[in-house]
This record gives sequence, structure tokens and C-alpha cells, in this order.
Amino acid sequence: MPLHQKDIDLAELRTFLRAHLLEDVVPFWERYGFQSGHPGIDTCLSDAGELLSEDRYMWSQLRAIYTFASLYNRIERRDEWLQRAREIFRFAAAHGRDDSGKWCFRVAPDGRILTGATSIYADGFAIIGFTELYRACGEPAALELALETYRNVLPRLERWDEIKTAPYEIPPGMKAHGVSMIFSHAFDALADVTSDPRIAEAAEYHCREVTDRYLRPDSGLVLEYIGVDNSAFDTPAGRAVVPGHAIESMWFQIHQLRKRNDTERITRALAAIRRHFELGWDEEFGGLLLGLDAAGKTPVYWQYHDTKLWWPATEALYALLLAHSICGKPWCLEYYRRMHDWAFSHYPLPEHGEWRQRLDRRGRPITDVVALPVKDPFHLPRSLILSVGLLDEMTKP
Repeated sequence: MPLHQKDIDLAELRTFLRAHLLEDVVPFWERYGFQSGHPGIDTCLSDAGELLSEDRYMWSQLRAIYTFASLYNRIERRDEWLQRAREIFRFAAAHGRDDSGKWCFRVAPDGRILTGATSIYADGFAIIGFTELYRACGEPAALELALETYRNVLPRLERWDEIKTAPYEIPPGMKAHGVSMIFSHAFDALADVTSDPRIAEAAEYHCREVTDRYLRPDSGLVLEYIGVDNSAFDTPAGRAVVPGHAIESMWFQIHQLRKRNDTERITRALAAIRRHFELGWDEEFGGLLLGLDAAGKTPVYWQYHDTKLWWPATEALYALLLAHSICGKPWCLEYYRRMHDWAFSHYPLPEHGEWRQRLDRRGRPITDVVALPVKDPFHLPRSLILSVGLLDEMTKP
């Protein structure tokens, strides 16, 4: 559904996105995500759904719990979606942690640990997935495991020299935006279902880290790495900017800040969405570049920085609709139209139902593995789920 030649009809857009979610994206995962017959979900897939490996990357397992539970909570209360979420949860709960309670990076289909706790992000995705499952069905084990993970990870977040963030290493003497980004979101979700003020306080701490530390007032840019003393480093790593990551982080923070009626930080977050979209947009070939240098210098720190991955596009699409719903300024729908038309003319694979994940700068498919060799049921379905919900609210009579 191209938007470039007409005004955006939000009701029509909602119908289109919902159909894409339910007729294309979800059927892909129902068709190919459970083909091995092993517990959990198959996510080491080609864009055509070919099973490349039966390994279970815990990022993917935990995020899939969120997606199927979110479909149940926010789209339709279909029992098969809830059943999928519960089945993946049972596998993760039985096999996903090491003896110290940390979430592992990769396990075999039979539950053997293949790669241990090398990424604290897995702990964040565990909280996010289990909290959404608890919202769906009140599963006590899901809430208890989310709380156990919270209690385990909280003291670890204070020791930057020990934090592991595979597949991305934190440069020495620095801390990573992604950590506070994920845990602001995870703790906020957990605080919502527990009403625990201590968890809410932890969520606010990491939210403020993002809005007041990583988001730099002098440039309006979110730096991926800053010093542990919050200083900026004039190095390639210290100047690394990932526009899609910054945009995703800003909508995370907006969700939390709206509950507090914090209009000042919401305004700054909206400005950051605009700033990173404008900076990341490739005026020559279209699409969002993966990585940039804050000062325009070379080399750019981020690997594959000039590629056009699917996930920044999905995050921008939802964030721009959210921005429009809050401020209604012309740039929101102007940029949404631009991103929508480029994304839907480059990423979808109608013959299979999902999106291509990796394109080069010119928009041509590439086969290089970027970050992890997985095709996650997460960024795209989450963007569609949240966009449909937002458009439902915006088009109510």
C-alpha cells in the first residue's frame, strides 16, 4: 500500500497493517517456526523459511514469548497464540539459565548449554517476555521467573567492568546505551504488573540514564557508548550512533514518561526521533543507515554501518506514528510516509510472508550474518502490533 501519492488515511493504514500482520507475518512463523518438532521456536531460518540450524538463541526464544503473548493481549485472544507463548516459556524456564541464574546465550534443542551467559540483554528479554505472558494468562511461574531475573540482574548492572553484551563488546572504560535502554523498558513492564515502587524506581533510573546521559544535549544524538563517568570519548566507539537503536530507545522512554506526565523529557525524546531519522536517512538511495559517526568522521565504528537492516525501519515506523499521535507536527507523517514507502517496496517477500532482513546501501539483498544468525519474530510483529493498537486509538469515533 504505497502512501506517496495521497494523504494518509489512518483507518485504511490500520486495516493494511493488521492484514499484513495476520495474513503474512504471523503465518510465516506458524509455518516455519516449529518445523523441527523440538521444544521452543526455530529462528535460525533463511528469509524463505529454510531451517539452517536447530540451535536455540535465547534472545530469540525469550522475544518470541513476548510476541505470541502480545498478539494474544493486543490483537485477538486466540488460544493458539497463548499456547505458543506458554510452550516456548516452558522450554526457556527449564533450560535457559545457568547455575547462577543468569540467562544463557545459546542452547541446543535438548536443553544443553552451548554458549553460556555472555549477554545481559538476554536477562532483559526474559523479563519482557515473561511479563507479557503474565499479562496474558496470569501464569504465576512467569511472574516469579521475571522477578527472579530482576533480583539477579539488578546488582550486576552496577558492575560495568563485568557486564557482557554479546554479540557487541563494550569498549574498555565505557558503558553501553543498549543496557539502560533495555532495562528501562523491562523494569517498567515489570513494575506495571507488580506495582512495586522499587522496580519502578529502577526503571526510572535507567530511563534517566538514557534521556540525560546517552542523549547528549549538545548534539541531540544518542551515543551508543559513553564513559562510566558519563563523559563523551572522542574515539570511533565514543562517536558511534545507531539511528534505529536511538529511535527505538526513544519510544521505549516515551511509553514510560507518559505515565509520569513528564512533558519535558517527552519533548526531548520526540526531537531525538526526528533528529535520528533525519541523520540516518540516506538521501541518495533511501532507507535508514545502520550506523553513523556523530562527527561525520571515518572510520565508522559500527560494523556493516552502511547496510539497511529491516529492524531500524520497523522501529522508525512505529515511533513516527507514536510521535504523530502525541504532537501532530507535519514531520511525523511526512517521515512516516517516506519510511513506509521505502520499507514496503524493499523488505517484504510476499511469496513467503515475512521481510528480508539485510540489504546493502543500494537496497539489494545481502547474505552476510549481521549480529546473530537468526530471523527473530520480534521487531516486525511488535511494530505491527503496536501500530495497529495505536491506530485503533487514533481512529476511534
